[in-house]
Amino acid sequence: MKNDAIGVFDSGLGGLTTVKELNRLLPHENIIYFGDTARVPYGSRSPETILRYAKEDVAFLRQHQVKMIIAACGTVSSVVGDRPFVTDMPFAGVIYPAVAAACAATRTKRIGIIGTPATIKSESYKKAILQQHPDYFVATQACPLFVHLVENGYTDFHNPVTRLVAEEYLAPIQAQKVDTLILGCTHYPVIADMIGDIMGADVTLISPGAETAGYAKQCLTEKNLLSNRTENGKNVYYVSDSVELFTENAAHFLQKEVTGTVYQSGWQKEAGC
Repeated sequence: MKNDAIGVFDSGLGGLTTVKELNRLLPHENIIYFGDTARVPYGSRSPETILRYAKEDVAFLRQHQVKMIIAACGTVSSVVGDRPFVTDMPFAGVIYPAVAAACAATRTKRIGIIGTPATIKSESYKKAILQQHPDYFVATQACPLFVHLVENGYTDFHNPVTRLVAEEYLAPIQAQKVDTLILGCTHYPVIADMIGDIMGADVTLISPGAETAGYAKQCLTEKNLLSNRTENGKNVYYVSDSVELFTENAAHFLQKEVTGTVYQSGWQKEAGC
């Protein structure tokens, strides 16, 4: 079981920010990624629909040999909360690792959270922070267009459309004088340089995907489930929509060309390796 893969799923491509960090922290691990690109985004769906989609995503990953499942999606993690439906193997969402990092980083006890409408409405990040630190101030802001902009490649630091949207979304958070900002959707780190520029150098940005990868390493270490292979692991990607579009856009998240094999779930089509 040690050499089984780590299963990662997301509504689209955002979870690749977690894959990128897993590859860095755990280079000998195989990773199986499922992106539900045919139904992205999840953030505008009802909690009942999101939970149904998440269970279907997990069922797909279970068709492969996996030793841990990561919900690399802020929306799914918010709906699941502290009641995960995966209990027979290690399971992680992105909320609690990100919250732990944010609480450790803040100097003024003022934390901001941006996310999809479903994530913000659930108040999952806010509740997790206040459960640990009732005296902290938490400001939240939904940023529904960010996922669409990132998925469609509007990620350049100087892109005027994305910057205009970001300035409008971030203004209420800036007004609350937070010193730490949780990027509460795994898409958002792709435009972290722009967000950081708008928020200012004194604001620490927290990437849930990266923090969750660190948590996964800790979890697998504690359970003695780290791979014992000596060669580097491999990434295999499955998507529910176009392989070509995924391969083209994934580079924005991985910050390099896709080096694993990409298949369309339901019918397999190799994109390259």
